[in-house]
Amino acid sequence: MLLAIETSCDDTCAAVLDGPRALSNVISSQAAAHAGFGGVVPEVAARRHLELVEPVVEAALAEAGASLDDVEAVAVTAGPGLIGALLVGLSAAKAIAAARRLPLIPVDHLQGHVAANFLEPEPLDPPFLCLIASGGHTLLAAVRDREGYETLGQTLDDAAGEALDKSARLLGLGYPGGPAIQREAEGGDPEAFEMPVAMARDPGLDFSFSGLKTALAYRCRELGPEGVAARRADLAASFQAAVVAQLVAKLRRALRRGGWEAVALGGGVAANGPLRDAVARLCEEHGVRLKLVPPALCTDNAAMIGSAARFAPRIPYPDYLDYDAFASGEGPGDGRVVGARPARAH
Repeated sequence: MLLAIETSCDDTCAAVLDGPRALSNVISSQAAAHAGFGGVVPEVAARRHLELVEPVVEAALAEAGASLDDVEAVAVTAGPGLIGALLVGLSAAKAIAAARRLPLIPVDHLQGHVAANFLEPEPLDPPFLCLIASGGHTLLAAVRDREGYETLGQTLDDAAGEALDKSARLLGLGYPGGPAIQREAEGGDPEAFEMPVAMARDPGLDFSFSGLKTALAYRCRELGPEGVAARRADLAASFQAAVVAQLVAKLRRALRRGGWEAVALGGGVAANGPLRDAVARLCEEHGVRLKLVPPALCTDNAAMIGSAARFAPRIPYPDYLDYDAFASGEGPGDGRVVGARPARAH
């Protein structure tokens, strides 16, 4: 069995896996702790992880009907993410592994979102296109094997989830923003306000959401507090439609460039209903399979980290004791963190 730990942002997560089966997948959300700030406060997140990581690991083992005696290796998110939060999870994983002389498997968080598609039931085999959209990341990846992925396009500024969080704050909808925007948008008209779909004519596959966020800020300023309150649903629906339109436009462009038989969605934004519906229509149009993992595997979770760890190198004890987390990029230069490969020319 494999024990996996994920603490890259504001969710404290642990899971137990038996091959491709997740025997447990425990997620303790800190959303309430950060709601008053309108977003994640790194120091608060790290302190909460310190309090929660032990009971969350215990809960994952109990739910799986297992104990530490059954664990053969420990996997953990090494990055990217909030460095303080990552260090809590990495330190916990090292302590558990070292006490029993078990190997440690550091995992790239984004590869975890890709690898969620390898879990039962109905695992998706490479090759496939994977769109990852979350609060911290937005990228389009070519997945040709289980060990890594090739970045085809990525956000040049804000991530899609970050833009949704910030727009929710502008509209007075609270945190987390994605679900709040979707709920409010259900009663609105997505064509009520013209919102820019950035990079729509750009021939590349990169994303940009900062201009869309600025456009919403201007609309809110023009309307004033009373106008925003009266048109909140329309504003939310129009903003959400523009986010979805850009994500789908880039995915359509990638499909037209050839050869793909399947598409997968990952990241917290992948739980968005209108995005799922739009991608489903796109896949039907192109005759490709669509893999939608359950919502619990879209947001940050440890089962996806354990799934990625199955195809990653194990570091034996005591070699990992000085291993460090990384906040961004592709991790330490030792090549032992599974993750992204440089994009090829398009």
